[in-house]
Amino acid sequence: MADMRLALLLNAVSPAIGGVLVRGEKGTAKSTAVRALAALLPPVLRVAGCRFGCDPADPDPGCPDGPHPADATAETGPARLVELPVGAAEDRVVGSLDLEKALGAGVRAFEPGLLAAAHRGVLYVDEVNLLHDHLVDLLLDAAAMGRSHVEREGVSVSHAARFLLVGTMNPEEGELRPQLLDRFGLTVEVGASRDPEVRVEVVRRRLAADADPAGFAARWADADAQVAAQVAAARRRLPGVRLPDAALRQIAEVCAAFDVDGMRADIVTARAALAHAAWHGRDRVTIDDVRVAARLALPHRRRRDPFDTPGLDEKRLDEALQRAQDAHPDEPDDEDGPHDGGPAGPRPEGPDPDGGGSGGHGGPDDGSSDSRGLDGGDPRSGADGGGPDGGSTPVDQAASGAAERAGAGADAGPDGRAESPNGRDDGWPPTDDPGGRRRSAGAQVGDDDPTRQRGSGGQGQPVAVPQGGLRARLLTAPGVGDGVPGRRSRARTGRGRTTGARVPAARVGALHLPATIRAAAPHQAARGRVTGPLRLRPDDVREAVREGREGNLVLFVVDASGSMGARQRMTAVKDAVLALLTDAYQRRDKVAVIAFRGSGARTLLPATSSVLAASTRLAELPTGGRTPLAEGLLVAADLLRVERLRDPKRRPLVLVVTDGRATAGQRPLDRTAGAAAVLAATGAPCVVVDCESGPVRLNLARRLATQLNAPLQPLTTLTHPRDLAR
Repeated sequence: MADMRLALLLNAVSPAIGGVLVRGEKGTAKSTAVRALAALLPPVLRVAGCRFGCDPADPDPGCPDGPHPADATAETGPARLVELPVGAAEDRVVGSLDLEKALGAGVRAFEPGLLAAAHRGVLYVDEVNLLHDHLVDLLLDAAAMGRSHVEREGVSVSHAARFLLVGTMNPEEGELRPQLLDRFGLTVEVGASRDPEVRVEVVRRRLAADADPAGFAARWADADAQVAAQVAAARRRLPGVRLPDAALRQIAEVCAAFDVDGMRADIVTARAALAHAAWHGRDRVTIDDVRVAARLALPHRRRRDPFDTPGLDEKRLDEALQRAQDAHPDEPDDEDGPHDGGPAGPRPEGPDPDGGGSGGHGGPDDGSSDSRGLDGGDPRSGADGGGPDGGSTPVDQAASGAAERAGAGADAGPDGRAESPNGRDDGWPPTDDPGGRRRSAGAQVGDDDPTRQRGSGGQGQPVAVPQGGLRARLLTAPGVGDGVPGRRSRARTGRGRTTGARVPAARVGALHLPATIRAAAPHQAARGRVTGPLRLRPDDVREAVREGREGNLVLFVVDASGSMGARQRMTAVKDAVLALLTDAYQRRDKVAVIAFRGSGARTLLPATSSVLAASTRLAELPTGGRTPLAEGLLVAADLLRVERLRDPKRRPLVLVVTDGRATAGQRPLDRTAGAAAVLAATGAPCVVVDCESGPVRLNLARRLATQLNAPLQPLTTLTHPRDLAR
């Protein structure tokens, strides 16, 4: 939590850092912290009546409401916090043509969107990983350039859009693409404390806030004002902070050591180091500033593929910093400068440079080295970290963030092995951990199994990764759907080629001008038009119907029975499924994994956008026992029914990976035929992936494909080397 607090404050000091992405499990106060940040930002002076929030001292010369005169009336207001809903339309985000004025008054008028409202404030996107990709592109482009360019419906507008972009997400629900991750300046991982005393104090404070919101806020008003003053002071101090060549070399050495792409990591790390030095009252960047900045700016930039877990090996970080110092020993040691008291005065107590501390956050302007900020105790109390009763609280005494994360590992039994959620080791991976953070005791990883440890910084976990550079062939759902935008199956979406026009059901999306004119033309005589422009009415408006691609729910139903247990065959199956998972990641699909073996079937992973979680569950997949094929098909049908209620627009695509054998229970083949009929009745398109091999073939998978009315895809033809054209 201290890392999240520090990252938000550094961006408040220097919005040029590029924003913060907060990753963490649900219920960890991510949204609460972000909403609290806006109140700590300095007030904003705006041109009165300007819809785009121009600064009177430096108005935007291209403002659509301008030009503003030098003596324009100014008004002061708090920094805005604009929240972007996940389901927002593109025209709501960037703005659009005001159709009412265009049709009623014949005037081209631009209606500003959320990017204009967030100018010089905070733009907050909760569950940013669930936001449509094209909207994320718009946000990050505007955040990087400081301007929003709108080219749509005959309108060409450009306006300033400088804001602090903050996104929060739960990794269990899916990841952002690496190129989008890179556009966020800093990223932090948050998690709830496992210390019972800390949790008790959190609940106590939340109940107190619910019982008396005004009184609770008033009690902490002085502390909030103090932190706000520190932010303003650090902003004033920032232009005078120096970045020595030694610090620049340390930044370059660290970024090179972690093999990050491009130069954005170096620039963001430098800006964050400058902001950290300004926050601590120093006039030059030290090695501590570089270390903190690198810890926050690099973890999400070292991912090489969707199966990499974000993280940073702090031992490698220290080694890189030491190499930079050893390579230039004649340069002055920054640690002997203002860091320990110099021209900038005594070092204030603030966020621990190692990133985990939650001490006070006094600055040189507050007159106290023991002032309390967001994490501190009652500001009226004289005790360090005092709580409501004047004593220290468990929240203020919590261990550092790094130690907190290290102590929040998997539950283990007496022998050190992870226990199943029901207290027994049944050979199945635990099903109550969608993020794939734990590993079942029954999952054995062989030397030739396509799994290995990925991640760093103590966060490594078994993750299956593709071997041999395989690439999946494209599998699509038949027909044309109405699903969410993606890159797999044909669908009617808000983006793509125009295929027709229709009467809008609600707010007009993309105007289809020719169809609108054709709808109005027959009525011109009745409306009294002789000459002049067309006389249009709102019911003449037609919107464009566009066809693009949609993302699907790709449901993997994997046979993990003894007939699939031969090491070579199961390795080939995992390689093919991993190639399909990579394809699903690139095509913006959700995935789910069901496995059947022994006497039943289990949902190893509910529907999620996290391909990393799916690959983790695949690595944990044990094999052996009989083949309950009927149970696997029935569990798949149940999952599809639930997902149809949760996400009705997302079409499913079921991949049944099996050799077609059914050996569990009485009359297994008859029961399989009945279960196939149940799955087929859901209407979900299926593909049967035939894993049978060897000289003797029973062709049972072909019979299953006939029962499901599905195509049969041999495992050997499901993938091809990456260097071959599709």
